[in-house]
Amino acid sequence: MRRSWRFVQTVLGIIFRHPIIGTTIIPILPDGRIVFIRRRDTGQWGLPGGIVDWGEDIATAAGRELTEETGLELVKIRRLVGVYSAPDRDPRLHSICVAVEAEVQGSMQVQDTLEVSEVQAFSKETLPQGKLSHDHDKQLQDYLNGLTTLA
Repeated sequence: MRRSWRFVQTVLGIIFRHPIIGTTIIPILPDGRIVFIRRRDTGQWGLPGGIVDWGEDIATAAGRELTEETGLELVKIRRLVGVYSAPDRDPRLHSICVAVEAEVQGSMQVQDTLEVSEVQAFSKETLPQGKLSHDHDKQLQDYLNGLTTLA
C-alpha cells in the first residue's frame, strides 16, 4: 500500500510540477496583415494560441487553436519564431510556448466566446504593441526583427 501511494505521489508530482506546453500563432493574412485576438479575461490584445492537447503535435495544436479563436484556417507554417519558457511569461502557470509564423486564410470571426471578445487584423504600421498579453510583445518583436529566439 505504501509503495502504491508513493507511486501515485510521484505521478501527481510529474503531472503538476512540470510546465505546460502551448503554442502561439502569428497569423499572416494574404494581404500581409497580422491577426490579433482581444482576450476576454484581461481585455488585452494578444496573439492566438493555447495549450497543446494530449496526442497533438505543435502544428496540429496551432491549427486547432487558430480556428477555435479566430475562425481562420492555417494554410502553412512559415517558420519557427521562438520557444519561450520563462517561468513568469504566463501569470496563470508555468508554460513553455512555441511561437510560429503562419499563412492563414478565411473569414475572421470569434469562435471561442468564453476566451475571445474580438478578432482584428492590423497592418505592421498599426500593430497594438506595448501592452499585449503574456509575453506577446517579445514574440511579436522577435518576429518583426526576423529572429528565432530561445528564451
